[in-house]
Amino acid sequence: MARLNTRFVQFLTLTAAPAALFAMPAHAQDVPAEPEAQAAATEAGSAAIGDQDIVVTAQRRSESLLRVPIAVTAYSGEALEAQGATDLSDIGDTTPNVTLEPSRGTNSTLTAFIRGVGQQDPVPGFESGVGLYLDDVYLNRPQAALLDIYDVERIEVLRGPQGTLYGRNTIGGAIKYVTRRLPNDFSVNARATYGSYDQADGVLSISAPLTDGIRVGVAGARMSRGGFGENTTLGIENYNKDVWAGRGTIEFETPDSRLFVRLSGDYTHDKSNARNGHRLLPGLLSGAPVLENVYDTRAGLAFPKNDIEAGGLAMNISAEIATGLTLRSISAWRQDRSLTPIDFDALPSVDVDVPAVYRNEQLSQEFQLAYESDRLKGLVGFYYLDARASTRFDVILATTGPALGLPVSAGFGQQTAGDVRTDTWSGFADFTFDVTDWLAVTGGIRYTSDTRKSTIFKANRLGGADPQFGGAGRNLGNPITNFTGEATFEKWTPRAVVTVTPSDTFLAYASYSKGFKGGGFDPRGSANIAPNNNGVPGIQYDDIYDFFLFDPEEVNSYEVGVKGSLFDRAFTYAVTGFYADYKNVQVPGSVGVDANGDGIFEGFAGVTTNAAAATLKGIEAELFARLARDFAGAGSQVTLSGTLGYIDAKYDSFIGPAGNQVADFRRIQNTPDWTVSGTLGTILPIGPGELNASTTVSYRSDTTQFEVPNPFLDQPGYALWDASINYRFGPDNRYSIGLHGKNLTDERYITSGYLFAVSNPQTGLPIITPAGGITPSLGREGVATAFYGNPRQFYVTLGLKF
Repeated sequence: MARLNTRFVQFLTLTAAPAALFAMPAHAQDVPAEPEAQAAATEAGSAAIGDQDIVVTAQRRSESLLRVPIAVTAYSGEALEAQGATDLSDIGDTTPNVTLEPSRGTNSTLTAFIRGVGQQDPVPGFESGVGLYLDDVYLNRPQAALLDIYDVERIEVLRGPQGTLYGRNTIGGAIKYVTRRLPNDFSVNARATYGSYDQADGVLSISAPLTDGIRVGVAGARMSRGGFGENTTLGIENYNKDVWAGRGTIEFETPDSRLFVRLSGDYTHDKSNARNGHRLLPGLLSGAPVLENVYDTRAGLAFPKNDIEAGGLAMNISAEIATGLTLRSISAWRQDRSLTPIDFDALPSVDVDVPAVYRNEQLSQEFQLAYESDRLKGLVGFYYLDARASTRFDVILATTGPALGLPVSAGFGQQTAGDVRTDTWSGFADFTFDVTDWLAVTGGIRYTSDTRKSTIFKANRLGGADPQFGGAGRNLGNPITNFTGEATFEKWTPRAVVTVTPSDTFLAYASYSKGFKGGGFDPRGSANIAPNNNGVPGIQYDDIYDFFLFDPEEVNSYEVGVKGSLFDRAFTYAVTGFYADYKNVQVPGSVGVDANGDGIFEGFAGVTTNAAAATLKGIEAELFARLARDFAGAGSQVTLSGTLGYIDAKYDSFIGPAGNQVADFRRIQNTPDWTVSGTLGTILPIGPGELNASTTVSYRSDTTQFEVPNPFLDQPGYALWDASINYRFGPDNRYSIGLHGKNLTDERYITSGYLFAVSNPQTGLPIITPAGGITPSLGREGVATAFYGNPRQFYVTLGLKF
């Protein structure tokens, strides 16, 4: 608590200075600041490209989506509500070359990949390749980042490196989650949902003006659902949902709108049961058969109780201090804690049981000075982040104990504790100059300095789980790892764009940007497998420091695109081609450890390699066509929208554990070659209201879960079919009722999993036994466990707005 109070005081200090600065009178033209951008999208479809103008802030200024020389997909809050979207993962199916999924064993940790760049394992020490921004505040860790969709104005997905416009550089892309501005009048929005598996959700937001220019608002959400399956060992539901969330906001705005201040706080509490996986192979030790229902599990680990809390405070200030000159400040403090039991083997036996805790805290400050004139527009900015991420987990290998001369009851295992502190700052600038009415050039530059301080501790244990997880675990012998390291990574990264707009309905652009992601230390590393201690052929390190250290990633990204509309916006399009040279790819992985080569895997360790270079190239298209209009009365229409993403993502070089070239045996994880979607929608005036119906089919081709392909977890191509019907009626369409169906064909598809198998020493591919099984490289039951996407669901929504 002392640390929390210290950080909270630091947050108040950061916000007080900008608030005092912006208290000065402002003299400027009445140009909307970025927080005032409003988005609108066709409600008949889910994709952003449509027949209504969509305003986005991808370049930190309010612009029409079709006038932005960036590959960006936008979703308005109304469109998300119409399609029954519940969390961020729902937009992944209709966004090209994007994967958004819950991480293994959780409802609320986000796995995000854009164009082959992302983070598979949510452990400290690794920056995400995809930046997630909540009202312009960068969320440093993926825990509690799979945000539920409520009270949202719009969501923007930017593909490709984002560095010269954003406080935190992101090498793969960015997701901007923008909540609604408070209205000037008293307002109430309510939505209730009931559906399959006892889904019962409720969202309520209320806002009111206190005085002229001061508004307050609160929003709350309750998300609950029964399990898709059952944990037959513990007698509890599996894949259930039990989430409370809330947000409070105070806004101040001067009558001339030249000064805007927003103070907000949010809190989320996820008390869902631990989401445990489905075994794909019979138990090698117990003989337990494979369960019929893929959502069922036999996982026996019950501690700690799954419990995730996350929240934070933010202050956004925007002041026009001179004609065309706007000063912005974004101050934020955030904290989260995730207690979670992870049963890798998904059996009652204590074979590979991992009680764990993640703790994250961050304090950030960003300043932007934005300028806009007739021909020149852009910004300069400064960003600072002080963050701490830590994890502590036991890997309890009780069934391995007898092979080490210990009884199962001894509760043999290992504990790992990793702490990573990040101290980073950056300066950036990005300006666009209109050379002529149809030609514009953009130049940007960024300097980043990332400092990582890490401590890593690992020891053998007896007695099972640590006391903080409800066990009696204690150290056995000397520590395996007791490491402290510090490193700083610095880089200049540029951006350049040439944009041609020969008419109001057509834009073409070509861009280059360099992305950078800092290095660090793997907090799960184990000194007893360091090459200088154990001797791995082909790879040499000067000392133990070099073994734990991994280097920064870099990407040179090239992009060309066209956007436009035809036939009075009856047809709109955005087509992009990209090529990226991706170097020093950070590939975090985990392995079973046989430190002395006796054939007994007595431990677990994280292994990270930079021994990889990749090429990412492909195309993306978003299309919208209005097929008919006013055929059944004013306002009626039929629309067809679609998205397409193709990526050829390959490793050009990958040095394997034996020091040999294994690029032919490696894949870019969570990156299908094809992502395609199509949405047919209609709007019909009926009686006193308006009917909005749509149906979407999305397709993803073959997907590998890890860099090493394997036949157990890799998912063949599959298609999902969703449909929604909404009816709005009453004054100003105040009332609404909707019926939504998700995954109507009840497709079973793997989204993530665990595999620990003895592999070929030359290729790293898992060795499949003649019986179609594996030889375990951790535990004795064999770990081949999968997590699945949601089954078929139906739900009804009721809405009220006034």
